[in-house]
Amino acid sequence: MVNIIIMGGLYRHYKGNNYRVIGLVKHSETLETLVHYECLYDNPEGSHWVRPLAMFLETIELNGETVPRFKYLGDASEVEV
Repeated sequence: MVNIIIMGGLYRHYKGNNYRVIGLVKHSETLETLVHYECLYDNPEGSHWVRPLAMFLETIELNGETVPRFKYLGDASEVEV
């Protein structure tokens, strides 16, 4: 088993919106590791979300360049949103 740690704090999605990672959680049935994060913009669908850790950490191709799906910006106390 590999332990993966991600930093809490601010992240920017490749589409431009900012999020605050609250922590890692486990799915109660599958024990899959999920990332719990909060939207830092007005989202009518809700403010708190979870996403599978593997998906959160993956890279995507954007305009011919490989970029992270979520880019770490720093601790909330270090970065202005």
